[in-house]
Amino acid sequence: MGQILSIEEQPCSTSTEDRILDAALTIIQEKTISGLRIRQVAEKANLFQSNIHYYYNSKKELLLAVQKKVLNRYREIRQQSIHQSGIGPEATLEDRLDIFIKQKIYTILIDDKYDVAELDFWNQSRLDPDMHQEFCLSYQNWRTEIREIAETFAPDMPSEKQNLIAGIAVSLLEGAAVQFLVDKEAFDLDSYFAYCKSILIREIRG
Repeated sequence: MGQILSIEEQPCSTSTEDRILDAALTIIQEKTISGLRIRQVAEKANLFQSNIHYYYNSKKELLLAVQKKVLNRYREIRQQSIHQSGIGPEATLEDRLDIFIKQKIYTILIDDKYDVAELDFWNQSRLDPDMHQEFCLSYQNWRTEIREIAETFAPDMPSEKQNLIAGIAVSLLEGAAVQFLVDKEAFDLDSYFAYCKSILIREIRG
């Protein structure tokens, strides 16, 4: 696997709130959202339950905070990748697409707790309007980032097609995570993402 990033792990924070969120994320990975209990979070974070309730009035408030942490982490990884690669305004189309591909490969192979939690939150969001709204905003931001790439390298492309390409790109990236979490032998990730990139390049360049 030639495209794995060397991303800095989020440092272990002494912040009580960060300890709570990290503990909750670990429990979600181990037991799923439905299995999470405030008592377990307190034990995992080495805190009292009253510490949890000081920051979050309910389990739902805590879950929404964890969801934001998960969704924001993807953007943080992309920003680290840009910094690590030294990509600037002169970056090629291939370079720009690689940022998204490398981020997804990293969370699939190296730090899958975010993809695991994201899928669990997606399932919960079908019944929770607040979680649903967070996902809508996250995907909207993701599509906007990719649409800006299409606008840069194909400024004459109709906006409708730019929007379609952005949506297709997100589906290709997320689809890899879902399939790989279910069946790690389903396909070779390098080949999958190389083909995804070739599709997007062909569509953007026309």
